[in-house]
Amino acid sequence: MKELQLPVLDLSDFHAGGERRQSFLDDLGEAARNVGFFYLVGHGLTNEQQRQVMQLAADFFALPLAQKLEVEMRHSPHFRGYTRLQGEVTLGRPDSREQFDIMREEPVRPQARDQPTWWRLHGPNQWPAQLPQMRPVLLQWQQELSDITVTLLRAFALVLQQPEHIFDETIQDAPYQHMKLIRYPGRSLPDEEQGVGAHKDPGYLTLVLQGEQSGLEVLTEDGWLAARPLPGSFVVNIGELLELASNGYLRATYHRVVSPPAGIERLSCAFFMAARLDATVPLLPLPSHLAELAKGPASDPLNPLFYQVGQNVLKGRLRSHPDVAQAHYRDLAVPA
Repeated sequence: MKELQLPVLDLSDFHAGGERRQSFLDDLGEAARNVGFFYLVGHGLTNEQQRQVMQLAADFFALPLAQKLEVEMRHSPHFRGYTRLQGEVTLGRPDSREQFDIMREEPVRPQARDQPTWWRLHGPNQWPAQLPQMRPVLLQWQQELSDITVTLLRAFALVLQQPEHIFDETIQDAPYQHMKLIRYPGRSLPDEEQGVGAHKDPGYLTLVLQGEQSGLEVLTEDGWLAARPLPGSFVVNIGELLELASNGYLRATYHRVVSPPAGIERLSCAFFMAARLDATVPLLPLPSHLAELAKGPASDPLNPLFYQVGQNVLKGRLRSHPDVAQAHYRDLAVPA
């Protein structure tokens, strides 16, 4: 396992303007092209806010199983709520984690005949009655993380030498928000390492708040790199939408979580930001000197299917949560 550290970027440098902003953009571009991951500090969220969110995660997962199952995700056609151990699948194998998912709090939208199936993703979250403080704290936290990712997306637009607000049309009124509280228990057998299998994230950007226990690993040209917890920071990674929009100039990187040793648990909070579900993400016209360096994404950038956000979000959720697919989407041909 490599012991090198991911790059550390300070978001206050971007807000400072001038030479500090340009230095931040240079470092951001290098991190995004070479690794696809970095630590973010100077983001404006306090250590107390971070501790509060991690304590809520610990409190929720400490509830009796019967109470957690009252808000189990299979009750929600909108993919919100609790997923028990081995309830989510990555690369066809169950992940050794339990989690609690929320998204933007919304009313159910009527399903008209001409509406796409992903319209069903809109809806309310589920909340445990035993922890009434979760709703206001996590919704506020989710919005603050969303604001940070919007700032980062505008910084990436400048890295790509585009107008700063080039992505605004795809996130206007509300980007797609998805957040998870996650608990990884200690492994019961030495070779049961898959907390989460190797994957890329599908959206624009991901922000991960880690507890004290390590486990997140990033695939580099030299092997797996441990993204060990850095107090006060978020781990940020590029999603496939940003890779596709830049024709591979920016890099979406495979990553995984290795289960902690027996008797130790790992807690984290992951926030995923993408374009609106009804948006189509453009392939950006990079200037020639950047286009020459674009390696091309793993997927075909000319295939419009990859840019259709709602359809791809729903497809990924159906694959990852077969119990929800069986309960609420039996009218669809669910992908394997």
